[in-house]
Amino acid sequence: MERMLSAMTRGYSRALRWIITPAPVASEAGLGATLRRLVWNRRLIIVGVMVLCAGAIALILPGMKSELAPLEDRGVILAVVNAPDGATLDYTSRYVSEMERLGTRYKEFDRIFVTAGNPTVSQATVFYRTKDWNERKRTTLELAREMQPGFARLAGVTAFPITPPSLGQGFRERPVNFVIITSESYQSLNAMARQFMDEIAKNPGILTPDMDLRLNKPEIKIDVDREKAADLGVGVDVVARAVETMLGGRQVTRYKRDAEQFDVIVQVQHSGRNTPEDIERIFVRGRNDTMIPLASLVRVREAVAPRELNHFGQRRSVTITANLAPDYSLGQALSYLDATAARVLKPGYTTDLNGSSREFKNSQGSLAIVFVLALVFIFLVLAAQFESFVDPLVIMLSVPLSMIGALLALKWSGGSLNVYSQIGLITLVGLITKHGILIVEFSNQLREQGQDMVDAVVQAATQRLRPILMTTGAMVLGAVPLALSSGAGAESRIQIGWVIVGGMSLGTLLTIFVVPTMYTLFARKAVPGAITAPEREALPASPEAVHPAGEVLVK
Repeated sequence: MERMLSAMTRGYSRALRWIITPAPVASEAGLGATLRRLVWNRRLIIVGVMVLCAGAIALILPGMKSELAPLEDRGVILAVVNAPDGATLDYTSRYVSEMERLGTRYKEFDRIFVTAGNPTVSQATVFYRTKDWNERKRTTLELAREMQPGFARLAGVTAFPITPPSLGQGFRERPVNFVIITSESYQSLNAMARQFMDEIAKNPGILTPDMDLRLNKPEIKIDVDREKAADLGVGVDVVARAVETMLGGRQVTRYKRDAEQFDVIVQVQHSGRNTPEDIERIFVRGRNDTMIPLASLVRVREAVAPRELNHFGQRRSVTITANLAPDYSLGQALSYLDATAARVLKPGYTTDLNGSSREFKNSQGSLAIVFVLALVFIFLVLAAQFESFVDPLVIMLSVPLSMIGALLALKWSGGSLNVYSQIGLITLVGLITKHGILIVEFSNQLREQGQDMVDAVVQAATQRLRPILMTTGAMVLGAVPLALSSGAGAESRIQIGWVIVGGMSLGTLLTIFVVPTMYTLFARKAVPGAITAPEREALPASPEAVHPAGEVLVK
């Protein structure tokens, strides 16, 4: 092992000296000689590598998938069911039972829990609970994608599976939450939203889009003939109370038996309240206690009305929600929706985001600011430590080199730019600058002792090579279990693991050549307090040499 490390150190020293030592070119005057010296300057190789890394970052970064957080396998699938407006509880329960039977076909589920009629009669929720992660091979994401065609075949309801999002969002939260806002009427908003839905339905990456504006909820309107009701001695309130009691039910008293209390509710039997004609068969008491049918007092007609009228920012709005295909990120979906809105929506309509989509946009901006602040903070600390603005700049040039390694590792592993991977990128700023600190600080110390710049940089980088590789190996090997993890929450840990593994590995390999090269290009040519050549020649040939200022130089 020692022979291998020594050979590696000697090879690195020779390679570094070959790069940063100017090639022997005739010292001629003129533009041609200057250009020849520039061409033969082997440090341009490292400069070219840095330019290639910057170009690779500019090429890879826009194409990276971006999202708020990776979807984790949380051991449960939530199926949301929406029946047509006006559907009864029995209608909803019938389709929910079919979804329950669909879940029993998968051996990965050990429990299925159903709630029908919540939050409204025409809505339901089915919870599919999976076995432990060690007892199954397929994830909840794979199971949800496989179950989606079965849900789509249920013609009487709209149903879609949801894997619970990370970072504490609600179970019913869908990744896409796009809001269209206007001051026009809800009818105009509905027409524009329908046109927008037709456009996004053409995108295969956006699955099961839905909107919360529905203007076709069926209702029964009862018009009371007030003059005729007054002639018969029937008040409008009497008609309203009769309809409420017979159709909706009303508690009239309580019944006690054997220390238990029961509510007594008056209501027409189910068979007597199925059609609008049943309303006309209800009787009310009129003048002289005569029983009068409502058919002679009211006119019943069917109509439609909005289920709910939503507002966003005190303006009329409609919210469009959707799921995403496996290879389609939230960032791509929001960019597509913005482009579609600019093409489809007419003047007077604006857009906004809500839910997890809004959190995603906010996190993108805030984490970018945090990344810049991290760079500025480290630069200022290093400037105070080295009492120079040039040395910290040389050290900070190694940060982009680690970024390209992290982005390549994310892309090849199928990762994305999210909260976890961006935290890993910020962590890399501190980890990778440590290598440059070791090289630059030791180079300055050697130059203060009178060594030539090239000799000082080569000696400093060579002697610091083993500590750099040791710390890099410790960090990379410590992050490998994260990058290769499985089980609960593995999707989030993998993102940080690959960022550190890729960033530290490639970043260290490039840093040990870039920092010495940039040091020879930008560092000060003379170090304050350094020993000059005449002073070095005047030192006595003794085991201990002393600087004229009284400092011990060599022992």
